[in-house]
Amino acid sequence: MKVRFALTAVALLLAQQSYAKDQQPSLMQAEAVATTTSPANASQAYQALDAQAVAALRSALQGDSSKLTQEQVDKAKQSKTQADYAWLKASGYDFQTKANQQAGIELLSGFSALPQSVLDENLKTVTAINLNATQGARNQAVADADGISYLYFLADSLGPRLGKAFITAYDKGELSKAAALLKASEVSTSAAKKHFNYLRPFLIKGNSIHLVPDEVILKDGKPYGADGGSFPSGHTNTGYTDALLLAEMIPERFDAIVERGARYGYSRIVLGVHYPLDIMGSRMLTQRNVAHYLNDPKYRALFIEARDQLRAALEKECGASLAQCAQNDRAADPYRSPEMKTFYRYTMSYGLPQQKVANTKVKVPQGAEVLLEFALPNLSAAQRRALMVQTAAPAGYPLSGSTPDQAFWQRLNLPAAYAQAKGHH
Repeated sequence: MKVRFALTAVALLLAQQSYAKDQQPSLMQAEAVATTTSPANASQAYQALDAQAVAALRSALQGDSSKLTQEQVDKAKQSKTQADYAWLKASGYDFQTKANQQAGIELLSGFSALPQSVLDENLKTVTAINLNATQGARNQAVADADGISYLYFLADSLGPRLGKAFITAYDKGELSKAAALLKASEVSTSAAKKHFNYLRPFLIKGNSIHLVPDEVILKDGKPYGADGGSFPSGHTNTGYTDALLLAEMIPERFDAIVERGARYGYSRIVLGVHYPLDIMGSRMLTQRNVAHYLNDPKYRALFIEARDQLRAALEKECGASLAQCAQNDRAADPYRSPEMKTFYRYTMSYGLPQQKVANTKVKVPQGAEVLLEFALPNLSAAQRRALMVQTAAPAGYPLSGSTPDQAFWQRLNLPAAYAQAKGHH
C-alpha cells in the first residue's frame, strides 16, 4: 500500500511538471460570444441599454456644438459634472506614473524575445478576427474606440437594470469621485509603445486588414485608424483599468465587468489597429497597476470614498439594493452567460502558439491577492492566493516571459478565480 501511494505521488508530480498541451477555446467560439455583446444581441432590453449608452456618449462628445466632429472625439474629456477633478486634486495623491511605466516595460520585456513564428501568428489572428467580424461587432468596436474618454462602455456589463442607473447617475455627477479616480488611474502606455516600437497591423506591408468605417458615433463613413506604436494597447489599458476598478467597487458584477475589459480589448482587434499581443500585454499591465494602487493606503482611502459614493448613487437611481439591481433576465445579460468565461479564456492567449515548457504553478506576487479582496471579502488572503494559483492558465503562452511575475500576470484568470469561489463556472 505504501509503495503504491509513493508511485502515485511521483506520477502526479511528474504530470504536474511536464508540458501540458492546452485545449484553448476557438476563434469561432469567441466570435459568437462577441456578437452577443454587441448591438446584434437579440434581447430588446440589451439593445435599449446599448442604444442609451451610445446616445449618451454622442451627447457628451457633441456638447453644445451643432455637429459632432473628429476633433471633439480626439479632445474629449469627462465634464466637471461627471468627474470630480477638484476632489482628486485636493487629495494630493501621487500616481507615480513614470515609475509605473518603467515597471510595465520590465513586465513586458518578454515581448522582445518572441520568435518570428509567434509574431506571424499574431498578424494572422488579427487579420482573421478583423475580416470575419460581424457588423454588430464592428459597430461595438467603433463605439468602444470613440468612447475612450468616458465610462459609458461599462454600462452593458452591468445588465439592463443597473446599466441604465449607471448612465443616469454618471451624467448627473452622482458618481463623480469614481469617474475621476478611474480615469486618473490609467497609467499611460506611451513610454512602452516607444520602447517596443511595434508597427500596427494595418501598416504591415502586404496586409489585408479592413479598416472599419464609423457608422455609429461620427457617422461620417470614414475608416477608423490609429497612429503611434502598437504594443501595448493604450485603449485596452484604459478599458481594462476602468473595468477592473469598477468591478472592485461593484463585486455583485465582478466577473461580468472584468470580462467587459477583455471585450473592450477585443474591439481593438476587430478594428484591425491592434494585435492580440497588444491586448494581452495591456491586461498584464493593468492587473499589476491596479493591484499596486490598491495596496497603497492613501490610494485605498480614495478608492473607498469613491466606491461608497458610487454604490449609494446606483442604489438611489435603481431604487433597490445592488444585489437586486444586478440580477437580470439571462437573455438580456450576455456578460453573465457561462460562455463569457470561455471568451475571456480565449483572450488570454488568442490561440497563439503555446511553447513546450514545464507547467509549473504560478507564484503569486506579494499583494496581488488584493484584486480578489473586495469581490471575495469572506476569504483570507491565503485563500485568495490559492484561488489564483488553482485557476491560472497553463504555462507557455506568449509574454509569460522568464520571471515569476511575468508568468503570474500573464496567466492570472480573475473571472475563473471568482467563479470557482462562488461555485459557478
